[in-house]
Amino acid sequence: MPTATLTVRDLMTADVVTISMDDTLRSAKQIFEKRRFHHLIVVDNGRPVGVISDRDLLKNISPFVGVRFNERPQDTETLRRRVHQVMTRKLVSVQPESTPAEAARLLLANRVSCLPVIDAKENLLGILTTKDLIRWLVMDQGL
Repeated sequence: MPTATLTVRDLMTADVVTISMDDTLRSAKQIFEKRRFHHLIVVDNGRPVGVISDRDLLKNISPFVGVRFNERPQDTETLRRRVHQVMTRKLVSVQPESTPAEAARLLLANRVSCLPVIDAKENLLGILTTKDLIRWLVMDQGL
């Protein structure tokens, strides 16, 4: 596809999984274990309000969760924390008509690894990650 006409919509992943602000970290952990991605969009009443990454999750649960013979009650207690307690609240998003270059600038300027793709009516359409942009550069641009 010619770069001049390429948009974020062409590169984004439309299969986005969301999680509620009030869901537990246990729920987030289960989703990450079942799916092959690294970000969940956090919603409040269906509206995107933040992001939780697998790294956010790992930083906020005990390293002994799931470790046979070492897991203690206080370790599993960390899984009861709520998503809103650890999510990134500064939601940096991109519109589907934006160019890949505009999206890359947003990622770099805000030091984030994903951008929820949100239309003018605040509908969540997809997610664009640094991996999506790298894949496009390598596969489509021949780098």
